[in-house]
Amino acid sequence: MMRFAYLGSGSKGNAALVQCGRTTVMVDCGLPLAEAELRLQRLGLAPDQLDGIVVTHEHSDHVGGIARLAQRHRLPVWLTPGSLKGWPEAPAECIRLISPHEPFELGELRVEPFPVPHDAREPCQYVFGDGRLRLGVLSDAGSVTAHMRKLLSACDALLVEFNHDPVMLAKGPYPGQLKRRVGGDRGHLSNAQAAGLLRGIDCTRLQHLVLIHLSEVNNTPEHARAAAAAALNCSESWIACAHQRDGLDWRELR
Repeated sequence: MMRFAYLGSGSKGNAALVQCGRTTVMVDCGLPLAEAELRLQRLGLAPDQLDGIVVTHEHSDHVGGIARLAQRHRLPVWLTPGSLKGWPEAPAECIRLISPHEPFELGELRVEPFPVPHDAREPCQYVFGDGRLRLGVLSDAGSVTAHMRKLLSACDALLVEFNHDPVMLAKGPYPGQLKRRVGGDRGHLSNAQAAGLLRGIDCTRLQHLVLIHLSEVNNTPEHARAAAAAALNCSESWIACAHQRDGLDWRELR
């Protein structure tokens, strides 16, 4: 059995958990140490039950809490060489370098990194599997590539960025430069782009779809769910959104 949960998702800090048998991995941690420990406890885990942390990229909302958490609890941290170069505070004694093109084994999990277009040094996202079930994570990307579609196709669960509604972004309070960054090819996926991704991949095995990294300023769960439901021709109530404060409780894949 595999399962997953979120400690929090959004521009104020991201952290997810993926568990398979006796292996538990955290994906990113942009939350302060005390908050991360509190939210782990809320999900029934202690930090020393983690087998390590897998990093998507070096932006602070994804790595801001990793150094203290990893050092305090002696957790290995897997990331690309580019992400390491962009993260001066990286805990050197915890670092394990990976290629964004080569799968690796992490306990009972097979981890498949894949590169994505985002304004970071060497960003990647991940598919986690146990030989039967596959869980795809896509938290930060400005556009969708054929390779991304290939890796995320035929997953049993997908955690996909639905960052912004283009109209809300255009009319919103962000300065022009930030609007161009968010909406650019190396920024963040809009609801329409993420929905297009879902339409372009095999979703016949999908047990869970969770919308992640929603902007609190330029999106709403209602906008995001409507776009995803239209893409999959399903009920909006079937689709979950990970919350910045409340995260997402455990969900199982079977």
